[in-house]
Amino acid sequence: MSIRNIPTTPFSDQKPGTSGLRKKVRVFQQAHYLENFVQAIFDSIAAPKGATLVLGGDGRYYNQTAIQTILKMAAANGFGKVLVGRGGILSTPAASCVIRKHKTFGGIILSASHNPGGADGDFGIKYNSSNGGPATETVTEAIYAKSKTLGSYRILEAEDVSLYKFGSTLLGNMQVEVIDPVSDYAELMESLFDFTAIRALFASGFRIKFDAMHAVNGPYAQEILEHRLGAAPGSVMNALPLEDFGGGHPDPNLTYAHELVEIMYDEDDAPDFGAASDGDGDRNMILGNHFFVTPSDSLALLAANATLIPGYKQGLAGVARSMPTSAAVDRVAQALNIPCYETPTGWKFFGNLMDAGKVTLCGEESFGTGSSHVREKDGLWAVLFWLNIIAVRKQSVELIVREHWAKYGRNFYSRYDYEGLPTEAANGVMQHLRASFATLGGTQFGRYTVKTCDDFSYTDPVDKSISTAQGVRIIFSDGSRIVFRLSGTGTEGATLRVYLEAFEADEEHHHLDAQVALKDLIDIALQISELRQRTGREQPTVIT
Repeated sequence: MSIRNIPTTPFSDQKPGTSGLRKKVRVFQQAHYLENFVQAIFDSIAAPKGATLVLGGDGRYYNQTAIQTILKMAAANGFGKVLVGRGGILSTPAASCVIRKHKTFGGIILSASHNPGGADGDFGIKYNSSNGGPATETVTEAIYAKSKTLGSYRILEAEDVSLYKFGSTLLGNMQVEVIDPVSDYAELMESLFDFTAIRALFASGFRIKFDAMHAVNGPYAQEILEHRLGAAPGSVMNALPLEDFGGGHPDPNLTYAHELVEIMYDEDDAPDFGAASDGDGDRNMILGNHFFVTPSDSLALLAANATLIPGYKQGLAGVARSMPTSAAVDRVAQALNIPCYETPTGWKFFGNLMDAGKVTLCGEESFGTGSSHVREKDGLWAVLFWLNIIAVRKQSVELIVREHWAKYGRNFYSRYDYEGLPTEAANGVMQHLRASFATLGGTQFGRYTVKTCDDFSYTDPVDKSISTAQGVRIIFSDGSRIVFRLSGTGTEGATLRVYLEAFEADEEHHHLDAQVALKDLIDIALQISELRQRTGREQPTVIT
């Protein structure tokens, strides 16, 4: 075995987005492309010689090939040990758990989250720091800067390592330890939740359907829900992780998890509880019998019921939400007299708050919820949290949500995604909106009057870093708002997201469908943005 120093030239497109570097598989398959980015990571993080790294991914196409390359590069760059999930599998929250439990220097996670997989699909890579969370903007900027000047990368000439046999093998001078990808995570979940109460819930005849969408959470859900908690065999559907996610789109929403939605809205035989998770296991969708829970409501409800859960019975230090997420959790925080932080989109912003002890729960409207147990959002954790609440309260999902609305009011909320837009057209919409700030203030649209509009910026209360241009907000005098934001998770074209929110205190109106309640705001959003005219897109790709 020998270490080779391979000459290379930089790529100009390796700037990490909200959750690492995501591109089409064919881009990563270019000669030196993956290697350049991995070397840029290693050159930027200043790991001491002999450091331990965690490595794994969501099992999508190219996952195992990339892992073999990264292992050989880690050995050539002086790492002493790599913990890798069996078969190259580690859900994103499980990777965070392993980093934290084993106190490793950090980890590399291979995932494009909820993006499609397969040879023609997407691939992604990101670095997580020693706290288990995504690298800060300072680190990602350093990685990007290095990627633009890189002249060579180091790699060990060696045979591939078996990823299916538990235990340690030597790769050069580095230990490669293949670990059970589920056990550490399952142990953590058992320490947080009342598994005895949830077992009793299932024993009483309570029925669940969990859609793993042929993604990474299948083995986790089967082990925890079926084997440890006693849910009926078959409660986990699409449980086998596949490189192309079975040809599906592993995004747990009403559009892409349509198979689960049909089951939960069956006229004659709907289960009591439904849930889905995404490609890398960090997102969740919650459904009751004929009832959908918005992610914003879910976050608020978890906060309101946290003390029912053993791991949170002492209460919450605070809560945080991304700016586009509805203010439903703000009302809970106010009632509990705890702080509520509004951050840009991206889990790395929550990590600083959790490390500083400022928040316990956090969430984003894009079906991501989590807590300080790890430093990533966590899909299966949210499902267990809901099941624990139901086991204690002994009420249906719908009744729990409606009682919450009755107490706190309802934030009608929806998100319109326009995917695959020409980048120039999407940027044009945002530029037009920013140019309209001077004239929009005080403008009346039917019963809505614009109070203020801005481009959201954030000063981190912990490290004082400043993030600008995080989304255009149009806020009305009654507190309703429209938010426009370009997503940082796509790989082709641009995804423009439009968020709509209106608060309703009157319980008599809580039964309204969100699209009906928000119709006027939807029309205003299209009028102000000139979205249809500028993009040529008449309808959104996804409505949630």
